[in-house]
Amino acid sequence: MLDMAEREGVVDIYNCVRELRSRRVNMVQTEEQYVFIHDAILEACLCGDTTIPANQLRSVYYDMNRLDPQTNSSQIKEEFRTLNMVTPTLRVEDCSIALLPRNHEKNRCMDVLPPDRCLPFLITIDGESSNYINAALMDSYKQPSAFIVTQHPLPNTVKDFWRLALDYHCTSIVMLNDVDPAQLCPQYWPENGVHRHGPIQVEFVSADLEEDIISRIFRIYNAARPQDGYRMVQQFQFLGWPMYRDTPVSKRSFLKLIRQVDKWQEEYDGGEGRTVVHCLNGGGRSGTFCAISIVCEMLCHQHSVDVFHAVKTLRNNKPNMVDLLVSVRTSTSTSDSGLSTSTEDFTAADGAGKELLSSLFNDKKL
Repeated sequence: MLDMAEREGVVDIYNCVRELRSRRVNMVQTEEQYVFIHDAILEACLCGDTTIPANQLRSVYYDMNRLDPQTNSSQIKEEFRTLNMVTPTLRVEDCSIALLPRNHEKNRCMDVLPPDRCLPFLITIDGESSNYINAALMDSYKQPSAFIVTQHPLPNTVKDFWRLALDYHCTSIVMLNDVDPAQLCPQYWPENGVHRHGPIQVEFVSADLEEDIISRIFRIYNAARPQDGYRMVQQFQFLGWPMYRDTPVSKRSFLKLIRQVDKWQEEYDGGEGRTVVHCLNGGGRSGTFCAISIVCEMLCHQHSVDVFHAVKTLRNNKPNMVDLLVSVRTSTSTSDSGLSTSTEDFTAADGAGKELLSSLFNDKKL
């Protein structure tokens, strides 16, 4: 199909599949597979190859940001518009569980809902409470469902939040917004001692402040099933992203946050535990964290990046992820970023890689 598109400027998926089936009956067995072929061909034709080798990032991003005086646009802006074009639109039936009347009060915003296909259903029993939480499972670069993206807990969903952390073997919680009772964003953790949220006991263990990151360790367990043991969870509260800003104040601090989460995940759970990521509504900020984490993994493992694909993968599950163009403008010098290239600081991030990571926060909303 791709060869046909390149040679002739057209595609004929129906007859191609028909020809394949004439040779082997079981080729393309389901409607879902047939739809996927259309989606994949559409993406390839519209988007092309968006992978960039690490050693070319600086020059490529400079070119992509160059403004065309005739169109008053740039390649990176056009790529972002293409990304919006290929982002799926959720239908009402896609979010049928979130829209059930009994679940309405569990949603902060009725226009930011998780689709049924990526919901993490709660397992721990809590009386009459449903098994729904406004959250979505997201893949990382290597691990399926490595992230659980959610909204800041509402006062009536704090116990569901801790059920989620325990049920899905979460090791880390990343908090990207402020506590604000006026916006129904309560403090959902204890500063000392033990708090009980439904069946879940949350015990404070320790806290540490380092620059823009407060890290807190908790021991959580199901009080109704003490034989199941406990789980250690570290919360990373990022202080460097005020509500009035589209992007974090410090690139270095945000990358340090990602490194600390990765380090804890690896040390405590061998990288197998999930990470809960939340902002006010579980959208733009959470998506930015996940996208940059994926890009950093790409740099480490394949020495290239594909920001377009990273964001599109997230949006396939939740279309409101990364709602700003946040990975586009190249900074003037790598020294300004202040990023290290030690093993701890993403070994594959050479000068060009650092340039990309620096640029992730420099563009504004189109």
